[in-house]
Amino acid sequence: MKKMVSVSNQNAGNFSEPIRSGSVCAIVLAAGEGKRMKSNKPKAMMEVLFKPMLGWVIDSVREAGIHDVCVVTGHLEEMIKEYLSKTYTGESVCSTVTQTERKGTGHAVMMAKGFLEAHKGGSVLILNGDAPFMDCRNISNSFFFHEAQSNCVTVISAMLDDPTGYGRILRAADGSLMSIVEHKEATMEQLAVKEVNSGAYWFSVDALLSVLDTDHIKQSSVTGEYYLPDAVKLLGDAANAFTADTASVVMGANDPVQLNELNQIARSAILNKMIADGVSLTCTDGVIIGPDVTIGSQTVILPGTILKGRVTIGSDCTIGPNTMIENSTIHDRVIINASQVKQSEIFEGTDIGPFSQIRPNCKIGPKVHIGDFVEVKNSVLDEGTKVAHLTYVGDSDVGKRVNFGCGCVTVNYDGQHKARCTVGDDCFIGCNTNLVAPVSIGAGAYTAAGSTITNDIPSDALGIARARQVVKDGWAAAKRSDKK
Repeated sequence: MKKMVSVSNQNAGNFSEPIRSGSVCAIVLAAGEGKRMKSNKPKAMMEVLFKPMLGWVIDSVREAGIHDVCVVTGHLEEMIKEYLSKTYTGESVCSTVTQTERKGTGHAVMMAKGFLEAHKGGSVLILNGDAPFMDCRNISNSFFFHEAQSNCVTVISAMLDDPTGYGRILRAADGSLMSIVEHKEATMEQLAVKEVNSGAYWFSVDALLSVLDTDHIKQSSVTGEYYLPDAVKLLGDAANAFTADTASVVMGANDPVQLNELNQIARSAILNKMIADGVSLTCTDGVIIGPDVTIGSQTVILPGTILKGRVTIGSDCTIGPNTMIENSTIHDRVIINASQVKQSEIFEGTDIGPFSQIRPNCKIGPKVHIGDFVEVKNSVLDEGTKVAHLTYVGDSDVGKRVNFGCGCVTVNYDGQHKARCTVGDDCFIGCNTNLVAPVSIGAGAYTAAGSTITNDIPSDALGIARARQVVKDGWAAAKRSDKK
């Protein structure tokens, strides 16, 4: 992995607006196998901070204002298609085309020729699905530069301290693009150039279609592949290069070691941004925060905390230590200590843990107390309810100010079907109570400790469901005598 250095962009001002033109589209190249990754996933599906590199790229494209996206798939394409169908729905759907044989980047774009023909008269962004740090700012800025210069093609470039292995951008005296030369074909003078090709391009769709065939883009005599930079060469004087304002846009991974480095770079950047935004991270040991996480100011993140997927955390919370939250919303002033929350919503003023688990499809709070060794699944716990310890609440609708004693269980599965329990406001569920679903406990009702409740309990009643105690005098002494 090459050492990177960020540089200021001299080509286009400090654009911050997304692309608003309806005549733009994007092609993301994601057909690669990545044999050196030693993985059973396509290369673009390898994860940086729990998110496939392909997802990083597509999200940046969409954030930049480009909504019509085509993904070129190939190796293990069903895995990519499944990810796209689950992640990008509604107006965010991505189309796909298949590159059955991997014959280079030029060949991959040829597979999307039908997609391009549907966008004649516009501009297309072509970029790699395994370059996760191509951000929306540089996508937008390079488009505005492309349009302002009336280019047929704009190469997105970057400046590297160590450009070894990358194609070099060669410019004329006036700063215009002369050519791109591959590292292995460069002269000693050209090897000294630090500006490199990122592998991302803006093309005029019409101009690209005019050269996008095997009559124009020739097979490499060495590899037999068709390379997209040849299209840049064919468009000649109408080509230019835009220098990205961060060198990380070129970064990718070809093996697990380089992938780990991408994770470390992304992790450090996100933690620094969180700190700058007012999140308290006094010690970052074991803290991993994904790219789709937002955290309010004055929230404390303690060591060992992992935040995965789309997570929103409010202000004045304390999360951790040793806590994992995945695809969930946490409102203000919530405490989650050494616990896990998945696909759920925790309302303000609630505290959870230690050693508890909130499983998917739960709504907890506000001002709910969930203590240690509690599991909640597919349930609603309303305001002020307390589940102190050693209790399972599954498939249940629980009202306000309910108190669960120690060791309670909602028995929600009969071996074939799941059923729900309903517990009204102000109920008291005694220790070691089993609520055998479907069952309803009326508002203000109590259950006696040790009861197995199989029938509904009316409001303000006491439910007792246990055998009467029997004491047999001398029984234990007789038992010991029999053993002797």
